[in-house]
This record gives sequence, structure tokens and C-alpha cells, in this order.
Amino acid sequence: MGPAQVEPYAICCATLFDGEHFIPDHCVIVESGKISDIIPLASLPNGIARQQLRGGILAPGFIDLQVNGGGGVMLSSTPIRETVDTMTAAHRRYGTTGMLPTLLSDSRPKQQACVRAVQDALNAGNAGVLGVHIEGPFFDLNKRGAHKASKIREPKAVDIEWLCSLELPSVIVTLAPEHVLPGQIRQLAAAGIHVCAGHSNASYQEVVDAIGEGLRGFTHLYNAMSPLTSREPGVVGAALDCPTSWVGIIADGHHVHQASIRIAHKVKPRGKVVLISDAMATVGSSEGCFEIYGETIKEKEGHLTNAEGVLAGSAIGMIDAVRIATEIVGIPMDESLRMAALYPAEFLQRETELGRIAIGFRADFVHFDNTFKVLGTWVEGQHQTHDSPPLG
Repeated sequence: MGPAQVEPYAICCATLFDGEHFIPDHCVIVESGKISDIIPLASLPNGIARQQLRGGILAPGFIDLQVNGGGGVMLSSTPIRETVDTMTAAHRRYGTTGMLPTLLSDSRPKQQACVRAVQDALNAGNAGVLGVHIEGPFFDLNKRGAHKASKIREPKAVDIEWLCSLELPSVIVTLAPEHVLPGQIRQLAAAGIHVCAGHSNASYQEVVDAIGEGLRGFTHLYNAMSPLTSREPGVVGAALDCPTSWVGIIADGHHVHQASIRIAHKVKPRGKVVLISDAMATVGSSEGCFEIYGETIKEKEGHLTNAEGVLAGSAIGMIDAVRIATEIVGIPMDESLRMAALYPAEFLQRETELGRIAIGFRADFVHFDNTFKVLGTWVEGQHQTHDSPPLG
């Protein structure tokens, strides 16, 4: 299903953030789901429908590379199209206009069912789905986090063949590089898969070798990976040292110390630090608990843990990550917004269509106020909110 809005209309905003700069008193012209022009408010011609925003900031819609669940559901628990639709709807309330639904470590048939659900949502016209993130099961057992031990395994040739056969627009595979065979990362990368290291106890050199084979990123930096030490830099050290790789960070105030986020942001080149939610079912839901692998995960004081006290994903949406990065970590707001939109688009190699407010780009926006409350979102030009006035 394509965008229903065909006739051009203007979104008139007090402050526009186009992905680089804050621009006052401008309008974004939307036509057929894309941005056709950006002009000063004073230059807007008569006769065009207007959507007048009352204050706040209009920014590129957020892109979340790691979303396990939302709206009370988990993709890995209920792998059907309706689950994906519920997740995208829940996360739109937090400014996310594009996401990669994420599946946990499990059997190949279960993961295949999850991927089919994502594909079904795409085929049914869910424009909020950008692809899929397959997190596991090729992990180090000691760094599995909340992933079930019995689901962790070494990859077989048939696993690699299946992953390489996927035809979704964007595919991320997170794995432990020390647990794959030589050449397997190269094979995945050659198929267009964005390979990331995570849940790994690899040495610095093992990661460097993996980068040479095509490893491009690191999933939830600092968490569930070998740390940086004096004589063994580990996965964290390799992630910080490699100038070409991207790192995703969970800025929820629980997974990573604010100073550690600042250090990564200072050390990595511009554009290589991405905010992710790693969200679970409780985001956008009134429920305070949910199940994975038949185990109850409970939310307490803003974070999620299993019975052993192990962190099990986050309870935040992307606007929360932007707020924490800005107000607590101390990253300038324009950079926090890029970390939530432009930089993930660049990681996905989709920066010519997503992540900016620019002519020819998809009309994906988030409108929020000075308290970081999301007032509205647009996906392919389709507006969703109860707070802003209709077209007139």
C-alpha cells in the first residue's frame, strides 16, 4: 500500500531540524509520501493545504535498529504480522517512524517464522518496517545476557545459506565473531547483510579479523561483550578503535554509564554512534511484565530484569534515548537527533532516502515539544496524532 496523501500539503513549523541545522519559520511540502520542497513560511503560495504546528520541533523520524517488542507483545514470542503491526504502532508514540523488528536467539524454524512475520507486515504495507534484525543464536555462552543458554549454538552452513537468502530491504545479523568459521562473515557481508558483533567474548585481534571480513558494527556497545582492559582491549576496545565501524548504545540510564556514552561519542568519528532502544514488550504498554522463553521479565524502577537479576532489554522508546543523551549525557540536541535518525540511516546505507528532511526523501517526521513529548509523527506523509489540528 502506497501513501494515501497525493495532493501536496505544507507542514508549517516554528522550528525545523533538517538533520544538520535548526531552521526557523519554514514549511515542508509533502507530496505522494515524499518531500517535494522546503521553503520559508513567507513564501508559501496560497491554495495549498496547510498543517500548522503550534511550536515544538519537527525533525527526521527516528530509526530504531533494535526493537524486540512493544505494545505488550514480543516478536519472538508471537511471530505473526499482527505482532509487528502492534510494535510499530506502539513505537510511533515515541517518535520511531522506521524500525528493524528484532528476534532473539532461537531455533532456525522459530527464527524463520519471525522473519516471515516481518515480511508479511512489509507486504501488507507497513511502511514503519525497514527490515529485520536477527540477534543470535551464534553467541558466546558466557556473554548471552538474557538469551536462553539452550538456544545458543554454532552456525551451520545451512544457517548461513538461509541468512544470505533473505530478501528484506535491510538485514542486521548480530553474532559473536569468535564463534563463526573463517569466511562466514565475508559470505554474509557479500549478501548485503549488515554484520554486527555482540554477545561476544572475542579478543581484540579476533574482532579486527572479523572487521577485515566485513563486520560493520557493534550491538549495544559495552553490554554483553569483553571489556577494554590494559593488556587485552577486547570487543569494546576494538569497537572504539576501529574508525569505520558503527556502535549502537542503549541510553536508558541503566545499561551504560553516562560517562561511557560520552567517551564513545568523543572517541568515535562523527556519525558512528547510534542510539537504539533494545525495547521489550512493556514499551507502549500498561503491563509491567512479559515472558521470553517462558520466563517472566519484570520492570522495576525503569529497567527490566529476569529472575537472576540480568538486564533483559530496555523499557524506553527512542524519544527517551534522545532526551537522556541530551539532558543527562550532555550531547547537543542536534547531535542526539542525528544519532537517532541520520546515523542509523547511514549504517543501513539508506541515507539517500531516510534520516534527513530534504527534497526527495521519505516524508518521515517526528514533532515534539521542549519537554521531549512526542506530539505527532508522519510515515510516508501520513500523519498520526490526536494533538495537532487536521489539514485545512
